[in-house]
Formats: sequence, structure tokens, C-alpha cells
Amino acid sequence: MSILVTGIAELTTNDPARSADAGSDPGDRLLGIVRDAALVVSGRGPDAVVEWVGRAADAPAADERRDLTGRAVIPGFVDSHTHLVFAGDRSAEFAARMTGTPYDGGGIAVSVAATRAASDDELRDLVAGRVAEMRAQGTTTVEIKSGYGLTVADELRSLRIAREFTSHTTFLGAHVVPREHATDRTAYVDLVIGPMLDAVVDAGGPALAESIDVFCEPHSAHAFDGDEARSILEAGRSAGLALRVHGNQLGHGPGVRLACELGARSVDHCTYLDDADVEALVAASGTTVATLLPGVEFSTRSPYPDARHLIDAGVDVALASDCNPGTCYSSSMPFAIALAVREMGMTPAEALHAATAVSARSLGLDRRIAPGQPAELAVIDGPSHLHLAYRAGVPIVHALEL
Repeated sequence: MSILVTGIAELTTNDPARSADAGSDPGDRLLGIVRDAALVVSGRGPDAVVEWVGRAADAPAADERRDLTGRAVIPGFVDSHTHLVFAGDRSAEFAARMTGTPYDGGGIAVSVAATRAASDDELRDLVAGRVAEMRAQGTTTVEIKSGYGLTVADELRSLRIAREFTSHTTFLGAHVVPREHATDRTAYVDLVIGPMLDAVVDAGGPALAESIDVFCEPHSAHAFDGDEARSILEAGRSAGLALRVHGNQLGHGPGVRLACELGARSVDHCTYLDDADVEALVAASGTTVATLLPGVEFSTRSPYPDARHLIDAGVDVALASDCNPGTCYSSSMPFAIALAVREMGMTPAEALHAATAVSARSLGLDRRIAPGQPAELAVIDGPSHLHLAYRAGVPIVHALEL
């Protein structure tokens, strides 16, 4: 069964093959824009595949036809940094930060306690609701981390539940040092790189995670320093997991350069960078993506990363939500795009590209609208991708259900 989707005022393909035909506008060329477009999709649901892309006047016949009446179509957002498996509420912590209380990572323990106390069904229902909320805002691919269990059993449970919703799961046993190990950090690091990691990669079937992550942040008493982070990442790499890093969120530190040195797919936050950090990211271009999370800066009253400087230097920049209970309880990729344009110096085209193509690259994916690609599409209730930032806060984008 094939569907001809027509009435597309503007189609963002992210396809370099279409850049030469997109005109002289840099944003059009970056996004591979096709106007007055159509596409043909075969199959239904997660098995749907793009069969043809082009101008509506050239569209082939199909079994069905769907008219979008002048809307824009984009690749579905790829949210490559989320913490969706959690229970509990930390709204009071947010309110305290708005009146000047700084964030240091300590509130994670509150979520750990609530998550450990929740049943499997409670956690499953919570994750399902959050994923549905994301699709309603145009996100079609999501990465989900563990990190609110911090025992072998609770980390495995978090990853198993996450795997019910995505194949892009990340083991974050090294989120913070839990309270029961506060006086013996070495013992907890040994637990993460020993029994915990072993259980994740040898769970009686495929590994429960495709990546390992660590909160490398010497400015937090609860997170991990450079040496601890290195041992965790090297153990994960030896176990066959891809690497991801929380780096340079609260201040200058070793996280960014460590991620680049070890060939991590992504180093996330990048709020505090010096020249050596930027040089390392430039040298790692094509391997390590700098994933910026502007919803965190909004929710913690922190300075925003300088995305303009990074892009101009040649760094691969992605955007993600960092949906989590403490520092950004927002699942909205359009919100991240609006903040990136308003506060971080990105053009609307750069922000959309970062939230789709580059974010996908950080998960080892190729996200384009092109023949043979998965039909992971989103529709904007407006004629152009510019409306994502132009109409900030308005629910104008949703995943296209086929």
C-alpha cells in the first residue's frame, strides 16, 4: 500500500543531493528544501518507507492520497538526550532555583528515591505518557537514559522499560554517586564498571544499552571527576558500548576534551568551554557531536552556550531536550529550537538541522527524507520551518501518523 502525500508547501529533506537545487539561500541549501512538494510512502507505522520525493507536479500515482493543504513537512525530531524513566516531582526545586538557589546535581537523589519506590507498571505508564507527549510535538526518535536507579537491579529495570519504547538506550549508572556510597566513591565506580556494566551487556540476550554515559562534572560533589569518568568510559567501550558524556555543564572541566579524545558520539551540555575545548571539538568533527540543551539553561538560570561560535568554528552541533525531572522538565524540541534561535545565535535552519540530522548522527543514524529512508515525518501547521521559532510555545507541529 502506497500513500501520496501532497499539498506540501515546503519540504525539508536534509538531503545533500537536493542542496544544489535549493537555490542560493544558505538555509534552503542546508536543509535541502523542496517547495510545492510531494512524497510517496509505502507501508504503515514503524515500517513505513519513503519511496519518492520531489515536486508535486511530478508526483507518481499511489494507492492513496493525503493532502496537507499547504503545510510544511520536516524530518521528525531526533531527541538524542532524555532521562524519561523516573518517578516523583521536583517542581519545588525549580521554584527554588528561580529565586537564586544554584543547581549542583544533588536533587538527583530525590528522583532516585522516588524511582526506586515506583512499580514497573508505574514507571512504564510514566514513560509511555512522556513519549506520547513528544510525538505530539514532532519527535519521532528518542534516546532514553537510565540513571535514577543506581543499583544493579534498578538500572537494569530502567533500561528494560526504556527498551520497550526505543532501541536507543543509554546506561547512565554513573549519573551521580548514590547516598549509600557517599563515603566510598571508589566502591561505587567499581560497581558501575564491574557488576552493573556486566549485567547491562550480558542480560540473557542483546545488551540492554547501545551506549554508556557519565556525568563528568568536577564542580559537583555528586558527579564524577575526569579520572573516574575515563575509567567508566573505557570500561564501557571495552564492553562494546558507544560513548556519550555529560560535560562542562556547571563549569570548565575535562569532560569535553575527554569525550573527543575517546571518540564519543556526543558530548552534551558544553555550557562552559575554553579555546582548547573548541579546538578539540573541531578536531573531532565527524566523530563527536556537541549536543546543546538550551532547556537546561532556561530552567537553571545558567548562561547559554555560544552555538554561533561553535558552528562558525566548524563544530558539529546538535540540539536535544534533556527532558528530566530536575533541570529541564520539558519534552519539547520546538522549545529547544526557539531557545537556540533566540538565545544561542543559531539561524532557524541551523536549529532545525541540529534537531534532526545532526542529533540523528549522534545516535549513529542518517535522518533524511529520501527514497529508501524510514518515513519518520512531522507536519507543521504553517507554510515553513520558520514557524517553529516564530510561533514559540504554540503546538503547531506533530508526528505524521501513516
